[in-house]
Amino acid sequence: ILAVLGFHSFIAKPFYIPSESMMTTLQVDDRVLVNQLAHRFGPADRGDIIVFDDPDHWLSAAETAEHTPNPVLEFIGLAPADSGNQLIKRVIGVGGDTIRCCDAEGRLLVNGEPIDETYLDEGTAPSEVEFEVTVPEGHYWVMGDNRSNSADSRYHMDTDPFVAEDDVVGTVFLINWPFKHFSWVSTPDKVFADVPDTAEGLSGN
Repeated sequence: ILAVLGFHSFIAKPFYIPSESMMTTLQVDDRVLVNQLAHRFGPADRGDIIVFDDPDHWLSAAETAEHTPNPVLEFIGLAPADSGNQLIKRVIGVGGDTIRCCDAEGRLLVNGEPIDETYLDEGTAPSEVEFEVTVPEGHYWVMGDNRSNSADSRYHMDTDPFVAEDDVVGTVFLINWPFKHFSWVSTPDKVFADVPDTAEGLSGN
């Protein structure tokens, strides 16, 4: 019992996918494991899928109230204890990055470099909302993979669209349920490989 509790408290935490905002990378009712150690030893990278505490009332009272704890599933690692106050999105920009939508081909630009987001379904527009932001140090700009159905950073510009590093629970590394979806989740490094360092990207604009 102590080993299980320690594992979920300090190493890998379960999370339940409640909505379609990350489809089709993550499906509704998928269970994933979140690496908490990675967050403790360093910040998340561009492209990582992170679980984080609600930064500024992104979740409505109705959405929070829908969460029904299940002690048995929580104990065996198929449900988290506090998912009612947490969200899951992909990191698009880290501290100091400037992100803009969009170039003439409809792609997001990170520090002036267009990115081809291979994790989006074919035909999915990178964003139907135009924006340009610079991410504060110690924060992230996050977006769901299902861009037309994700209340992510783009839709909280009037309050606080950024996720603080301190609010991050960890990085998703495994889909562990249902078994037919069992797979490792890796960071799409190639998508962001040509994105310049912040200073270089800004000086080129």
